Amino acid sequence: MSQEFLLQAFVYLVAAVLAVPIAKRFGLGSVLGYLIAGVVIGPFVLGLIGSEGEDVLHVAEFGVVLMLFVVGLELEPALLWRLRTSIVGLGGLQVLATSALLMAGGLAFGLPWQAALAVGLTLSLSSTAIVLQVLNEKGLMKTAGGQGAFSVLLFQDIAVIPMLAIFPLLAVAPASAATDDHAATTLVASLPAWAQTLAVLGAVAAIVLAGRFLVRPALGVIARTRLHELFTATALLIVIGIALLMSQVGLSPALGTFLAGVVLANSEYRHELESDIDPFKGLLLGLFFLSVGASVDFGLIFAQPLLIGGLVLAIMAVKFVVLLLLARVFRFGFDQSMLLAFALPQVGEFAFVLFSFANQEGVLGPEITSPLVAVVALSMALTPLLLQLNERVIQPRLGTTEAARTPDQIDEQAPVLIVGFGGFGSTVGRLLKANNVATVVLDNDSDRVDLLRRLGLRVYYGDATRHDLLAVAGAAKARLLVIALDSPEHTLELVQIARKHFPELVVLARAFDWDDAHDLQEAGVQYVYRQSLDTSLRLGTDALRLLGFRGYQATRAAQTFLRHEEESLRELAKQRSDRTVYLSAARERIEDLEHLLRADLEDSNEMRDLGWDAESLREEVRRSQLANNRAVAD
Repeated sequence: MSQEFLLQAFVYLVAAVLAVPIAKRFGLGSVLGYLIAGVVIGPFVLGLIGSEGEDVLHVAEFGVVLMLFVVGLELEPALLWRLRTSIVGLGGLQVLATSALLMAGGLAFGLPWQAALAVGLTLSLSSTAIVLQVLNEKGLMKTAGGQGAFSVLLFQDIAVIPMLAIFPLLAVAPASAATDDHAATTLVASLPAWAQTLAVLGAVAAIVLAGRFLVRPALGVIARTRLHELFTATALLIVIGIALLMSQVGLSPALGTFLAGVVLANSEYRHELESDIDPFKGLLLGLFFLSVGASVDFGLIFAQPLLIGGLVLAIMAVKFVVLLLLARVFRFGFDQSMLLAFALPQVGEFAFVLFSFANQEGVLGPEITSPLVAVVALSMALTPLLLQLNERVIQPRLGTTEAARTPDQIDEQAPVLIVGFGGFGSTVGRLLKANNVATVVLDNDSDRVDLLRRLGLRVYYGDATRHDLLAVAGAAKARLLVIALDSPEHTLELVQIARKHFPELVVLARAFDWDDAHDLQEAGVQYVYRQSLDTSLRLGTDALRLLGFRGYQATRAAQTFLRHEEESLRELAKQRSDRTVYLSAARERIEDLEHLLRADLEDSNEMRDLGWDAESLREEVRRSQLANNRAVAD
């Protein structure tokens, strides 16, 4: 192993370890941290990785290859069918509209129609790697905007296949001899354009057939060996083998592995493949983001700042407007429309592949692709910042200016007011209703309210952080306020409003973790419930029973644990201001709990309750008597 390789690996890892936690600390997300670190260590700042930033990028693209394989594995037919409207409709219209507008821009700059079409198609794509990473980090993938972004990205990834197929037909100049070593080693480089198109379609068909009739049986054979490391090696072999094959026929390796993932999505080995690939995917994606930052050609940017900057702004503005209009056409709410538009205006990583391919095929010349590659890298780097802008500036100021649904007229009052009727709140509400306790339920998700009403539940639409709406809902006469909102910030805001305007109202609030619970306690909430605590204890109790503990022992241990947790929550809140003291006290509480449970277990034989697991106790007595009888007989 060369010293140069070790040095490069060391530089990348140090950059990631230092930059990403700092970026996360300031709420910028890991992707922006990687990009900034790449710029700093790149050839145009510290120069720690030499002047081959783009060469490193080609290696790091294997992270995108692995990511698209995993994305393909997650595309079960049921999911594709459920998203069919947004994939074909929203995704298809986005690609067509954006390509047409950007092609018109290319024609205005004097490009031939073939080159303008290639540029428009390429720039219509967005970055699957960056967008999915950022949306997952922010927990936005399950939102309407997140699902819409996923659908658009999925259509774009599929659309790259026909793009690669038609690019050879758009050639306006002889194909370049070889723009890089990879291009020179492709098996189809010397074929005519129509033959290259057939090769593309044949390669796609080969992957589909091999995935169905060759890879699945092979995975079955490997699985029967029960050697986990062999299965991991096989998973990597599949990805690397397909990537190599696609490179040899001039196709993008990422597209090949994406198709293979889709073919294997219904396989019984899907989850095992995904878990084996995931660690490599995460590491190499980080390297990819670092390399994008390192590959930004600041020399070209500083030489033509107005051109590069103008192109970045124009392209992202066109994509933003198209996405925003389509989101409104597909009836997205204002917040989700803005999320979709701010998530996808950048140009994607496939642009590097397509521009290289277009250059190789004589569709575009280096004088066109060089500035556009810089535009791609800059637009990708701006994406996390745009999402931060939307989250911290746009939504707080403009998110409420949308023509919102008018709060419902509430014509009843009850002793219990429930705010938030998702999974957590609906469980509480159904339990109370089953015991003839009247409730008034408020929720500010209009789609959820409409759905629950169709299910026969009385739920009112409205923003409970408005004290006038709380008053109309009967907060002044109610005994209990149950807060089951999904947002800790909104929960705390509602608590403060309730404490100020309805001080006699007893508040029971949902918390997500210890920090949320401490915030609620400091706000004066006496009844705080961490959402996963009771479920975790039930699971732990069942686990103890399955391991041979009697029901009494397991339940007693869970109750002891719960009492200790509640005491710890109250006691540790007093040390919150000093983090060091807080952590020290938390360690002491954990050790105290372990000692308490251990002592309780040792004394459990003296506290047996024959009413618990009576049959198992009788069986134990019978076994003991039989053993004694055998001993006497001997």
